Amino acid sequence: MDSTAISLALMALLGLLMIAAAISDLRSRSISNELNAAMALLAIPFWIASGLSPWPDVPVQFGAAFAVFLVFAGLFAIGAMGGGDVKMIGAVMLWIPLPLFLPTLTVMAFGGGILSAVMLIHMKLRPSDKLPEVPYGVAIAAAGLWALHQQYLNQFQVIG
Repeated sequence: MDSTAISLALMALLGLLMIAAAISDLRSRSISNELNAAMALLAIPFWIASGLSPWPDVPVQFGAAFAVFLVFAGLFAIGAMGGGDVKMIGAVMLWIPLPLFLPTLTVMAFGGGILSAVMLIHMKLRPSDKLPEVPYGVAIAAAGLWALHQQYLNQFQVIG
């Protein structure tokens, strides 16, 4: 198997893991540590298969993803996000090329905003004593899938 096929297979696996995390978050408002660990650890063979150089590309990629993780860990600390969501963001960002970091976070923010609006509408239609919990894993998965498509599967990148 050549490195292109391996990297595509790993991206497909990441896509399935992100979808599984989104479904889990929708159903139970939690994302398992095992799913997040699998996403994070599979980034390493992906880096190798996609030709990321051990120096300086891998440390820069890891450092940028860790910086994003720390920002969202701060949001977790103030109660604005769940821990599984924060870990998922860190794991997914390990896969995202640096030029797509801000666009991915923007797509994620828009998705989270839409989810929040849907949750508010749901609260108005069906009042409950429970505090609403936004399944942010759905927005993270959508943004991650969008970014992988933009970088690796978009055949029309030169148009525009």
